[in-house]
Amino acid sequence: MKIKVINPNTTETMTQKIRAAAFEAAASGTEIIAVSPEAGPVSIEGHYDEAISALGVLDEVRRGEAAGCDGYIIACFGDPGLLAAREIARGPVIGIAEAAMHVASLIATGFSIVTTLPRTRVLSEHLVSAYGMTSKCRSVRPTALAVLDLEQKGSNARRIIVEECRRAIAEDHADCLLLGCAGMADLATEITEAVGVPVVDGVAAAVKLVECLIGLGLATSKAGGYAFPLAKSYRGTMAAFAPVRPQSR
Repeated sequence: MKIKVINPNTTETMTQKIRAAAFEAAASGTEIIAVSPEAGPVSIEGHYDEAISALGVLDEVRRGEAAGCDGYIIACFGDPGLLAAREIARGPVIGIAEAAMHVASLIATGFSIVTTLPRTRVLSEHLVSAYGMTSKCRSVRPTALAVLDLEQKGSNARRIIVEECRRAIAEDHADCLLLGCAGMADLATEITEAVGVPVVDGVAAAVKLVECLIGLGLATSKAGGYAFPLAKSYRGTMAAFAPVRPQSR
């Protein structure tokens, strides 16, 4: 099977990190294609960034459909463009926040999310509600870290994240932790060993869930809310995104 992993920001070092995490989680027969859009924000840290990055995600899904990809992962904890991507993809599309929360709900009574800047807290809180995880989520704990701080060699990002994870366990009684940024994908094993509770990386979780769905022969339903977009003209700079009638494979 061929899975396309889309980093919605345009920072290549983060895409490489995501690629490594996805490849490590994937089964031996799974082909991982990790990409960033050609244009968009270098990091995603708010509603505006998410809205702009969604166009790049959709463009990469369209390209993936033409290239015969079987499934997709949106590797940003805000899951930007997820529902729209499901409308244009034949196979399953999973966001890493969605994957991490569902996996955590199977192995723990309650989880906390450790994320980046305080302004991103509301993004995670909205998804907790949208995914029906309010009763499972103990807290969303931001740090003082910008997304790109995670890419700086020699930074104290790891120490800050571990300390916040320990506070989530002690103060919020979390028995599972979610890393609220794809840029933390390389930290799950290290933090699990440091704090003593399961730490879920959404990239790895999403890979296994997409593999499972494809293996079960399950694709995105086109009978209702995820039906292909209606073919119509788009004007101006959005003309290239106009929906077209999908061709059968």
